[in-house]
Amino acid sequence: MSEPANVSPEPVAAPKRTSELGLRVASGLIMALLALGSAWFGEWPFGVFWTVASVMVLREWLGLIGLTGRRLTMNWVAGSVAVAVGGMMAEVSPLPEPLAWVVALLGAGVVAAASPASLRLWAAAGVLYAAVIAIVPIDLRSSPAHGFVAVLWLFAVVWLTDIGAYFAGRAIGGPKLWPAISPKKTWAGFIGGVIAGTATAVLIVQIARYGFGIGWFSDASLIAVSVVGAIVSQGGDLLESALKRKFHVKDSSHLIPGHGGFMDRLDSFWAVCVLLAVFLYATGGPG
Repeated sequence: MSEPANVSPEPVAAPKRTSELGLRVASGLIMALLALGSAWFGEWPFGVFWTVASVMVLREWLGLIGLTGRRLTMNWVAGSVAVAVGGMMAEVSPLPEPLAWVVALLGAGVVAAASPASLRLWAAAGVLYAAVIAIVPIDLRSSPAHGFVAVLWLFAVVWLTDIGAYFAGRAIGGPKLWPAISPKKTWAGFIGGVIAGTATAVLIVQIARYGFGIGWFSDASLIAVSVVGAIVSQGGDLLESALKRKFHVKDSSHLIPGHGGFMDRLDSFWAVCVLLAVFLYATGGPG
């Protein structure tokens, strides 16, 4: 017997992509508010925030390269102690703090020695990778003259480059940037990200300079370092994509709803921190 003609069709579920986007936006806003709040207070709230983030990054890195079980836990604890001590040293001393990096190197050596021979270099690199995320931003924020503005610049470069690249890539499309590493990224997205990240970062510093009398970098240097920062930011994303492809991993973890893991969210932040470390530690401060 045929079904009645007035039977309603099964309800169509809302597109999964829409719900994932909403979850991504919500968790992204929460993380941004926490980061901005800790930057505003500075001192121990900022130090705790980035130390926790760096320790979680180290956990994901060690798991990504293949460490498991007790060996993963022991190496994570040893590396985390080195990273946390390095971060504390950066907070109590003026920029730069070489002893913080000595501690990080010692931690990397301990973790390497406790890892399988084939993974020793990767394990040591993970400790140093995580140490960058703790030491550099804490070093920056500890400056009484321009610490808060420097951190806002860092956030602006990383966040707006990512947002600009996403929307420009989706709206324009076109040739792929590096399909073998990241099939979805385009040259249009790369250029859009550089423009958005640079413009926003420069604007933040100029508002601080002319609105609040807080200077950080001269005009020419500010534009140059912002452009390079926006480029390097996207390089950090590509570097992590290459790392995950090497170890056949899609996401570093699933701890952050809609975003994957801490490494997935801080890869660009890490890269810009490296840029700042090289520049600021070599010159002793902004010009």
